This record gives sequence, structure tokens and C-alpha cells, in this order.
Amino acid sequence: MLRKVRDQVKKHPGLIPQFFFICLGMGGAFLYLFRLARGPHVTWNKSSNPEPWNKLSPSYQYKFVAINTDYKNLKKEGPDF
Repeated sequence: MLRKVRDQVKKHPGLIPQFFFICLGMGGAFLYLFRLARGPHVTWNKSSNPEPWNKLSPSYQYKFVAINTDYKNLKKEGPDF
């Protein structure tokens, strides 16, 4: 398969940017999914810590970008379990 791709790139050099941006997009998507999978609200082992989101502080920033929210001044709502 890589041999066919190499032959096509040799015949049509205009495909090089297309392959570059496709690989760049796939790499970025993989890195973003990897970042999401390692978040503190995701559990992979339910026997050791079934609810990891209960250990987060009330000032933990859940959003990737927070424009209007100051997470340092938030108070915890609800009881401790």
C-alpha cells in the first residue's frame, strides 16, 4: 500500500501537501483523544477508584478554555462522599 502511495506521489507531486495535512489532522485528532482519555474524570480501573471525579477540587477547571469563569473563587456545592 505504501508502495502505491509512493508511486502516486512520484507521478503527481501535488499530492504531497494533501498527504501532509491529512497526516497532520489524524495526528492532532489522536493527540486530542489521548488527552481526553487521560483526564481525571475518566476511569479505566473501576476496582481501585470507581468514582475519580469525587476527588476533584471545586476549583478544578473542566473546560479547555474558560473565558468568563474564575475557577479560583468557586465554592463547592454539595456534600463530601
